Formats: sequence, structure tokens, C-alpha cells
Amino acid sequence: MAAAGVAGRRQHVRYPITNGRRRVSNYGIPNALVRALREPRSFLLAVLLALAAGLAACGGGGGSSSSGSSSGGSGGSSSSGGNGTASLPAGPQQQPIAATAANTVPVTVNSGINSNFPNIPTVTVTVCVPGTGNCQTITNVQVDTASFGLRLVASALGSFNNTLPTTTSNGSTLAECTAFADGYTWGTVRSADVKVGGETASNIPIQVIGDLATSTVPQACASFGPSQNSTQAIGANGILGIGVSPWDCGANCANSASTSTYYACPSGGNCTNTAVALTSQVTNPVSKFAVDNNGVILQMPPISNNGQASATGTLVFGIGTQSNNAIPTSVQRFATSQWGDMTGSYNGQALRETFLDSGSNGIFFNDSAIAQCGGNLGTFYCPATPLTLNATLTDVNNASGTVSFNVVSASVLLNGGTNFALNDLAGQFGSSTSLDLGLPFFYGRYVYYGQDQAINGGTQTPYVAF
Repeated sequence: MAAAGVAGRRQHVRYPITNGRRRVSNYGIPNALVRALREPRSFLLAVLLALAAGLAACGGGGGSSSSGSSSGGSGGSSSSGGNGTASLPAGPQQQPIAATAANTVPVTVNSGINSNFPNIPTVTVTVCVPGTGNCQTITNVQVDTASFGLRLVASALGSFNNTLPTTTSNGSTLAECTAFADGYTWGTVRSADVKVGGETASNIPIQVIGDLATSTVPQACASFGPSQNSTQAIGANGILGIGVSPWDCGANCANSASTSTYYACPSGGNCTNTAVALTSQVTNPVSKFAVDNNGVILQMPPISNNGQASATGTLVFGIGTQSNNAIPTSVQRFATSQWGDMTGSYNGQALRETFLDSGSNGIFFNDSAIAQCGGNLGTFYCPATPLTLNATLTDVNNASGTVSFNVVSASVLLNGGTNFALNDLAGQFGSSTSLDLGLPFFYGRYVYYGQDQAINGGTQTPYVAF
């Protein structure tokens, strides 16, 4: 499989506790994944951090953004003073609307399915055998704005998995290797009616992960890092990818087996790469909704600068399609690549790849002037005093805007054991040319994702806005 077959971004700090003791889990960055970052279709920031696996989250900060344009410019940092968060500027204060309409669904951040992960936003999804009332509801499915398509863990589906029809390629079972920043998912492609809130995407391909024997995992897939084929590994029962693309791979998988993330598996084994038509690729459910199919708005509440045990937001489907999803003229739109990417600058350094990713539970960027925690916390940032940082985002049309966010020492944030909603957790990735604005950036904001409809003959090109 070509290294270009990378289909999402997720970075996690995790806290599994074994026999009451803190257990450390250290992951490296596979060479194949590093190579994938150099491919034209790379749409993830590959962050596999050494981290404290036995800690629980505590604390948080805020962020703010300027919606006005700026001409280039670089980011910078300034100390807010003190060892706590009292001196930090207040973050954005937009409150989510009530999730009462058919085009809305509540988004929950709390201790989650196994109390291992902070900043994991989840919703409830129902999947049905296409065209029937034979359905199963799955809770704790992660909302990921930087990947595309629904992926459910086989164990969460249980025996219902066997009722969902498999997709085939020339008579062979179709499977997919989906690479994320913290590893890969592997499993079959199946058809389902997908229901979220009051919206339905009928008869679309989804991925069921972990339903094939580990012996079937292609070596090229395993090279992307640890398996993410269980609820414990993901921190959720699945991943709902609702980014700007209607498919998870597109032309790369449709035109050539050598650049495809999909595999044909005769009798469920001996899997080999295969080209897959767009109609059979794992599909972003939003693109198949009847009306509210041109985008989403992720609305997370403002949270305390000291963090919170939980937070509840709203995922709104459609932009400008209903009375509850208008987009104000005051927000700034950033036209993106087909995968939701932009460029920008930070601290005088040009950024090759910037993106807004609810599937990352921290803000990830490179700044050698900020102390790293080291030890169990690896490359997470531990500044002596809280920081307010600035960066510039530049869209594909060369329009720019400035964003601000706060960073507090991870050793302060991650030692309380009770808070799972944080908005100033940050860490470093080896690349100096990427900025991943993860879930901490979303608190107190309405973040809009406009679907790429031009690729299907429409007029709307992909964008993000806030």
C-alpha cells in the first residue's frame, strides 16, 4: 500500500490504570507514517507522543481568535504570569444552541467509555440494515472533523455486525486500512442506513473495525503504528468523520490499486490492494443527508479556565438550510483543500499544514522555546507560567486571519484525576511546519465546516469558518 493512504487525524493522551498503578505507554512514529506526511494527499498531523498513561485530566484554559484579516505575519507568545490559570484571558463565550431540532444532536465530553481520555467529544449514532427497521444504537461515537466517514468498533456492534451486508470487490470481501495519527483501523466495509439526531444517510458504506482476524492485517497497514481496533484503543465505540470531504479517499483509491487504502480479501484473507469506485468508498454521512447536507457546525460551550469534569455541546447539520444554522457575516471563512487543510505561520515559521480537528484532544505544534514536560509526559508542553499564543491561518485563496490560544503546563493540568474537558492542553510534534488546532480550540466557539460539493458537480467548495 502506498504511503499516501492516510485517512485521518487523531492524537490522544490516554490514562488506562492497571491495578491502581499508573501505566506508561510510549509510541514511536513509524517511518511509513512519516513518509506519508510528504505525500500530496497527506491530511493528518502524525503525532504519536510519549505520554503518561495513568494520569487523569485536570485544568483548562481558553482561546480567542480574530476574525479580521491580516497580511501574512507570524505568531508569537507572551507569558500570562503565575503558575495557575487565573491570569489567562477569557476564552470565547459562544453558547451552543439546545439540541432539540431534527438537525441537531448533543455532543458530550466526559470521562467516556473507559475513563481513559480527556477531550473526546461523542454522539449517539444508529445504524440499520439498509431499508429496514432492523437497527442498533451505538453510544460514545467520537466526533472527528478531520476525517471522513463512519467507523464503528465490531465489539460495540456485537452480533448485529453480522446483519450488516458486506461490500465486495470482484466477489471478495472489501476491507480498508485507515491510518490515523495514533495508529490504524482495519476492518470490512459494510452498508448501512446511518441516523444521527433526526438525519438519515441511506445505504452508505461504513467501516466496521476489528471484525477481521489480526492475521489478515497487511504489513503495509501495520506499519502505520499500533492497532486502533478496539474501544479501549480509540477511547470511543467508533469515529464519526464529518470533515469537508464526502469520501475518505477519493480519486486516489478510485483510479489505482497502488494508491488505494482498500483491500480485496478472498474468503476474508490474503488481502491485496484494490481500486474502489467512489460509490463504494466509506462515505461522510452528512453528504448523503436529504437536506442538511452542505456542512456542519460544531458548537462547544465555554469552559472554566480550571477545566471541568464534563461539557455538553451541539452538533448542527446543515449551514444556512434551517432557521437554527445560519452563518453570520461576522465569521471569517477559510477556503481549504479538499481535506480541510490550510497553511499559515507561527513565530516567524511558515506552516505547511494547519487544520481544525475535533478528533485531536490537544493543540499540537512545534515551539522550541516552550519547555517540554519530559519523563512520563514526553513532548507535552510544561511552561513555567501560562502562555497566550498567536498564529496566522492562511487559506487556499491566500486570505489570512489570526488565532489565539492558551497553553498551561500539562503537569498542572493532568494531575487532578477528575476533569475531562480542557482547553489549554498542548504538545509538540517533530515537524515545525504543522499546527493542529484540536478540541481545546473549539470550546466557546461555533466552528463551521462547509462540505466540498463542487467535487460532485455542485458550486460549494470546502471551507472552515469561526
